[in-house]
Amino acid sequence: MEALVLVVHVLAAIAIIGLVLLQQGKGADAGASFGGGASQTVFGSQGSGSFFGKLTALFALVFFLTSFGLAYVASQQAKQVSGQLDFVPAVEEIQDTVTVPDLAEPQAGNSDVPVVE
Repeated sequence: MEALVLVVHVLAAIAIIGLVLLQQGKGADAGASFGGGASQTVFGSQGSGSFFGKLTALFALVFFLTSFGLAYVASQQAKQVSGQLDFVPAVEEIQDTVTVPDLAEPQAGNSDVPVVE
């Protein structure tokens, strides 16, 4: 299921990039008023603006939904992995094997520092 969502996510991203590159800029309409031939387009006399805009919005919605879906799947996998890890016995084993000397009383003869009397 995760692989399917990932494939749809990548395809939606590629479609958004392609649609944005196909759209005309804001200044492209000025040339059409001087006989640019806008009435002979495939998408009608208004041009491809609204068609590509709506299609881009649709793919953007799909992209965001698949992003949320992938984030949810990743969080569920992280919860499963963190639930499987158990650090408590490892810490208890280390505490059982390490002895900490009592530093409140100085120990005679164990120090490398000379004692001044």
